[in-house]
Amino acid sequence: MKKYSLIICAFFLLGLCGCSNFVQSGYGVAVDQRKVGTIASDEEIKLSIQKKLLGDDAVKTLDISTFCYNGYVYLVGEYGTEKEKERALEIANNTPGVKSVTHYLVGKKKEDTCGRTDNLEIEGKLRAELIGDRDISSTNIDAKVIQCHVVLLGIVGSKKEVAKAIAHAKSVTGVRGVTSYLKAAN
Repeated sequence: MKKYSLIICAFFLLGLCGCSNFVQSGYGVAVDQRKVGTIASDEEIKLSIQKKLLGDDAVKTLDISTFCYNGYVYLVGEYGTEKEKERALEIANNTPGVKSVTHYLVGKKKEDTCGRTDNLEIEGKLRAELIGDRDISSTNIDAKVIQCHVVLLGIVGSKKEVAKAIAHAKSVTGVRGVTSYLKAAN
């Protein structure tokens, strides 16, 4: 009974802070390796950074995604100029509650054979692989594909889950490489 009360409280707290992205399912809260308060704090940090990035004149790209786990921020995406990249990192580093910022930011390529459609296709195939593997808690894994390179993020239950997620990413046709920022809770 306590577990259900905690889930209801989590929905309430996340709803108060405007964290509608995470409140898509009670299952997501129940299987997350973080405490409810940490989830709320991470979402607040993430949304604060995203709001600042969108409102900043120097950052002209919408191709940078923000992820936050236990106060550790990850910026993943493409940038147009070195100035945009530096400003995005500065914004993230100066956001209250951020313990550190790690980035996988690459310059946009005009003549790349890997486009948005390829990235979305890879991401969809990878998501299907992760969901289909009963040994992995796929809801704890975020995946972003940049120029056909997979970036894995999140906190999973074990090192075995980390290894399996990486193997799934490497097995998807069209993937040029895999970078993993996955952490094992155990």
